Amino acid sequence: MKVWKFGDDINTDVITPGRYTVTTDKKRLGEIAFIEYRPEFGKGVKEGDIIVAGNNFGCGSSREHSPVAIKAAGISAVIAKSFARIFFRNSINIGLPLFVSEDADKIDDGDEVEIDFKTGEISDKTKGIVLKVKPLPEFMQKIVDKGGLVEFLRSGGYDNV
Repeated sequence: MKVWKFGDDINTDVITPGRYTVTTDKKRLGEIAFIEYRPEFGKGVKEGDIIVAGNNFGCGSSREHSPVAIKAAGISAVIAKSFARIFFRNSINIGLPLFVSEDADKIDDGDEVEIDFKTGEISDKTKGIVLKVKPLPEFMQKIVDKGGLVEFLRSGGYDNV
C-alpha cells in the first residue's frame, strides 16, 4: 500500500471542497478528494493505498462527505497523530478504519506500508521499520468489518458483540 502523506490540520474543506458537497455520488466524491490541495491524488491513488497525516486530521465541518470521499477514492486506512472527533466517528460509521500514531511522522509520502488491522502493526517496507499503533476497539472493528454502521446493524449489530 502506498502512502499519501499530509500535514497537520487537514480540514474537511481540503478533503472535499464545499462546492462539491452537493452530490452524494460516492464515485464522484472519490474523484474530487483533495482536488484543490493535491490535484494528483484523484488520478494517482490506488485501491488499498493509505493516508498518513499529522495532528487534527478531519477538522472543520461535520459533513460525512469527506470520509466517504476518502474511502471511495480507494484509501484502505488513515493513520494520523490525532483526528477531529466527529471525523473519527463518521469514518468508523462508513467503515473507514483510522489509527492514531504519535510516530506518523516516521512514515513518508510514497513509502510502501502494510497494516495488520488486528495487532496494530504497521510495517514500513521502504524503511524497514515496524510501528505499533493501538488497534480499534473490538466493537469498532466489527463496524468497520461490516462496511459501516448501517450494515453492522442490519447484520444483528450489538447482538453479535
